[in-house]
Amino acid sequence: MSTTIEREISSVKGYFLQDDPATDPETFDYVHSSFGLINQPYSTESTASQEVTQWKRFKQHIDLLNSQSDTKRFKVLFLGRHGQGVHNVAESHYGTECWDAYWSLQNGDAENTWVDARLTQEGIDQARVAHEAWKKQIQDGIPSPQSYYVSPLNRCLATARVTFEGLPIPRVDPFQPMIKELLRETMGQHTCDRRSTATEIAEEYPSYHFEDGFTDEDLLWDPKVRESNEDRNKRLRSLLDDIFATDESTYISLTAHSGAITSVLEVLGHRKFALATGAMIPVVVMVERQPGFLKRKM
Repeated sequence: MSTTIEREISSVKGYFLQDDPATDPETFDYVHSSFGLINQPYSTESTASQEVTQWKRFKQHIDLLNSQSDTKRFKVLFLGRHGQGVHNVAESHYGTECWDAYWSLQNGDAENTWVDARLTQEGIDQARVAHEAWKKQIQDGIPSPQSYYVSPLNRCLATARVTFEGLPIPRVDPFQPMIKELLRETMGQHTCDRRSTATEIAEEYPSYHFEDGFTDEDLLWDPKVRESNEDRNKRLRSLLDDIFATDESTYISLTAHSGAITSVLEVLGHRKFALATGAMIPVVVMVERQPGFLKRKM
């Protein structure tokens, strides 16, 4: 017999520039804005705490909030989009309409293949920019992710490795993220969103861990049916429920896709905020246990 508890999850506004409707996603620079962290005092801090860096003050604030409640937990999700992939270049070349109608259904063209699309050199460079940005924020006291999750698609696996491997933060040497099947891009039809086998992934990324139940073949990608935005939202809500039910970490990194991040933000009630390839934003999340929804499973 096991017990499950329903949880309400929502974003908490006021900590980052991306929370503010006045911040334009098109011009937002995560690198030179400390990932959007707002320089401000917090209601929980003393005068002495204001003498340390903003990131250290932020961590003290989040930690104190978590110490004050038995039913609410505050978590910080670092949502990173993969760097530019060969499929992104192809879509720009052919145009979105032609891409969706024809080219996205093909394995590639005369120049490239985009089944389980890989990073371009520009995409690798974008991940290196993220690596250097993290290095700078670490010097300023950013709370390090305690858990790392990554989509099984190659462009995310590669982006996460270039971004985090070798950074002076815990649990990164060697870099050992958890591969989560539900963290992937909108599923179906587009060949760029069909993943490689687990055997192939393990050969290329031997330090990565697969979640329990991860199948060798891709059983979720359907060549005939494209996942709806509503179904994608449900999938990403299930992913968050799984993570919040099984992972006690406060600071969590998710390396994913534009569609997946769009759904995460939507189910959290965060404003729409499109990320450029290779970009990252943090989001504060409140996870609240609902006492009226205690259920027992036999």
